[in-house]
Amino acid sequence: MTKKIKIMSYGLIATLVAIAFVAGISLSTSLRYDFKTLSNDTYKLTDFKGDVVIVNYFAEWCAPCLREIPELNEFYHQKSDNVHIFAVSYDNLTEHKLQQIADKYQIEFPLITEVKQPFPFERPQFLPATFIIKPNGELAGQLLGEQTLTGLNEAVQAVQ
Repeated sequence: MTKKIKIMSYGLIATLVAIAFVAGISLSTSLRYDFKTLSNDTYKLTDFKGDVVIVNYFAEWCAPCLREIPELNEFYHQKSDNVHIFAVSYDNLTEHKLQQIADKYQIEFPLITEVKQPFPFERPQFLPATFIIKPNGELAGQLLGEQTLTGLNEAVQAVQ
């Protein structure tokens, strides 16, 4: 092998290593969180190991979804520290539109704007739909229809 070809080979290898390194950093950065909220807080589901996580799917066009907001707000304010509630818009909305909905309907619990890693359940086919994730990270179940403070408290007690 000539000296010129050797130098070109080393240059190609160095370039490929640099590309792989940059790609690895980009992938690592993008996987640092599973989901992000409207307030720009980022979370991994593993952050909640040992806690109960509630994920509520809603839409502005869903009347029962809007009716349950005061109950979800009340639950959010009175829940214990080892229980977390988040909501996901069923529709693919911009952060600006989601903020408008949060303001208009006085949603006080965190709204998820971006999901990088899927939740341990499928996107619901009917709304409103509320999912309960057990402290071990497994899905406990799905609550269909409009939720109440009492119903949410009972669902959490059943999995703690």
